[in-house]
Amino acid sequence: MTVKVYDKIPHEAKKIREDVFVKEQGFKAEFDGIDDFAVHFVMFDDDKNAVAVCRAFTEENPKEYHLGRLAVRKEYRGQHLGEEILKEAEMHIKSLGGKAVLLSAQVRVSDFYAKQGYEKFGDIYYDEFCPHIMMKKEL
Repeated sequence: MTVKVYDKIPHEAKKIREDVFVKEQGFKAEFDGIDDFAVHFVMFDDDKNAVAVCRAFTEENPKEYHLGRLAVRKEYRGQHLGEEILKEAEMHIKSLGGKAVLLSAQVRVSDFYAKQGYEKFGDIYYDEFCPHIMMKKEL
């Protein structure tokens, strides 16, 4: 597996996010203006098929990055690819001078992020009728 980094959202990332978040999970507002300035990570298998994605961006504090839209194609789940692409994104963020990563996790997958060293903070809130919680990891 290899991970490529893009300054603009590539077609492969759009397709995976559409399949996972829109078609599979029912989110309607998947794409936003953040896609125009976020760094996008796409994981490819040995046959050059895009299998996982996520994005990262910073706002006011250049030492804190926001990571999100992590998705793995259904047929590739259970192979630790989410962990792998997350680690690649964290290493890239660290290379840019990032000291911490924030993310908004669906509550149902917050244990996945906790196992990767993220800590929950704040109250549960709803995004498109789905409960989310903020999480943070110091790099």
